[in-house]
Amino acid sequence: MKMTHIHSYLMFNGNCREAMTFYQACLGGNLILQTIGESPLAGKMPRKMKACILHAILTKDTLILQGTDMVPQAGLVKGNAVSLSLECANEEEIKILYRKLSAKGKADHPLEPTFWGSLFGTLTDKYGNHWLLNCSKN
Repeated sequence: MKMTHIHSYLMFNGNCREAMTFYQACLGGNLILQTIGESPLAGKMPRKMKACILHAILTKDTLILQGTDMVPQAGLVKGNAVSLSLECANEEEIKILYRKLSAKGKADHPLEPTFWGSLFGTLTDKYGNHWLLNCSKN
């Protein structure tokens, strides 16, 4: 078995469009959104769900971030079991992305040099998603 990549797929509760547009503003890239109303599921779903996002994908170079408003029957439970790890190209980039992603969120661990030779920090964005930002100094 040969796996080449693993991609993040985020679940939202009706605010996927807003969140993915925010991530695009922070990270750049190309964002494609497909609503439930534009899909073959349209006839099977309640009218109020037609504007919800069935599938969103943000791409930039090798970055792929996906999302949806289609939450499991049990509902959306945000937890601390998964984080999004972002490897930044340089110190300027990590500082810009940290500032943008933490806006209206929480700067959990400020950017600081680490014993492993990187600039590192963590944050929780305004949608409750936890991010790890790293920039290797080497």
